[in-house]
Formats: sequence, C-alpha cells, structure tokens
Amino acid sequence: MEEWMRLALAEAKKAALLGELPIGAAIVKEGRLIAAAGNAREALHDPSAHAEILALRAAGRLLGDWRLDGCELYATLEPCAMCAAAVQQARLKRVVFGAFDEEKGACGSVYALPSDDRLGRPVEVVGGLLRGECEAPLRAFFAKSRAKNE
Repeated sequence: MEEWMRLALAEAKKAALLGELPIGAAIVKEGRLIAAAGNAREALHDPSAHAEILALRAAGRLLGDWRLDGCELYATLEPCAMCAAAVQQARLKRVVFGAFDEEKGACGSVYALPSDDRLGRPVEVVGGLLRGECEAPLRAFFAKSRAKNE
C-alpha cells in the first residue's frame, strides 16, 4: 500500500509546484496503477478538479466504465464530501488516505459517507497511511500562504 501512497504523494508535489493545494490521488486495480492526478482547481478554474475526482475520471476513461469495481483510491488527504460521494458512486473497493481532515473529512473525521449504506454498497476505508509524510506538504503550503498574507 505504501508504494501507491508514495505515488499519490508525488502527484501532490507536482500540484504544489503548480501553485495548487498539494493533494494527490492514485487509482489501483489488482496491483496495477490505473490513474493518478494532483489537484488542479486553479489551473482548470474548476471547483470539482480535486485530485480524487480527476483520478476517478481518468480511471473511468481508461477502463471504459464508470463502475470502478475492484479499484482502490489512494489519496494524500482524507476525501471531502464531494469526493467521498464520488467514491461511493464509482463502487470502489477501498479508500486509503494519509492525512486526516478534521474540518471537512468525509471518510470518518467529520462524516463517514463511504460506509453509509444508504448511499450504496459500503466502501472500506483505511486512514493514516504515511500520515506524517502526507501532512508535511499541506503544512508547508498553508505556512507559505499565511506568510504571504501577513
């Protein structure tokens, strides 16, 4: 699992270099990388261009189906409500994330959408993988942002 989270971290670092919030995601199926992406909201002027959504879209195109049965999502930050709902709709097998989001996290911190069977088949959630490594780029981003605004 660490291999895929490190790949998501590499996507987060690419996003940071482009001035984006450093969040990365990877979609894996049967031990094979299907898609990876970093946040691109600023570049695309799109509020839905979260790393997870972009990776899900790319995976669907590659697999030729919106149903991503058997796929796993690795994300550096706990998915928000929009991304967690998309995970549920995509019928993923598992979500693995690094950093917890105590303000907006929808995979257990604030909400638990993937495990809510009212939304569809529950999705397994694993949080905290490489937590410190996933938190570091986010802390650096926000420290730089605060310094710029002072």
